This record gives sequence, C-alpha cells and structure tokens, in this order.
Amino acid sequence: METVMSIIIGFFFAIGTYMILSKSLLRIILGTSVIGHAVNLLILTMGGLKTGGPPLLGLKSTSSFTDGLPQALILTAIVINFAVTGLFLVVAYRSYRVLGTDDMDQLRGNEDE
Repeated sequence: METVMSIIIGFFFAIGTYMILSKSLLRIILGTSVIGHAVNLLILTMGGLKTGGPPLLGLKSTSSFTDGLPQALILTAIVINFAVTGLFLVVAYRSYRVLGTDDMDQLRGNEDE
C-alpha cells in the first residue's frame, strides 16, 4: 500500500510542479495547493499505514495502537494550506483588478516577449 501511495504522491508533486511553472497566476496558486496536499499524503504515508486501535489508556482489547501525531500534523497543515490559498487568491484578485492581467510575464514587466 505504501508503494501505491508513493506513486500517487509523486504524481501530485509532478502536477503541482507543472502548474507552478506556468504563466498564469491562478495556476501557480492552485499548484501550491496541490503540492500542499501531496505533502499531507507524504506525512500520512511516512507515519505508517497500519491498522490498530485508538491510543486510549483505558482500552486493553487491542495490542497495537495507531499513532495520532501524523493525523494531528495533517489537520493543522490542512488549515494552514486553506488559509494561505485564500490569502493568495485575494492578493491575485486584487492584482488582477489593479493591473488587468494575471500573466506572469506582464506582471514582471517583460512585455517584449
């Protein structure tokens, strides 16, 4: 199962990198969001895909417990990724309203290309 998850994570990183290297500001923002989701899957996979009981002290029915730390880190990363994506979208919308374009070459001032 870890092999399949590694392939999916690599696919998400490839999609995110491709989107970041484009000229549209909106695609760059969505590419950073896709890479953020790939990192979340990477944290979950590196934490171990195993089954077990919840890590509660009162339960003695299972001998193996799952680690709750990767899930807590991913939950925090999802909230931060959502906030950063929202901020990027607001800044991109404002720059589009002021400058009239979302092309990165025109935003940099490279008009002769």
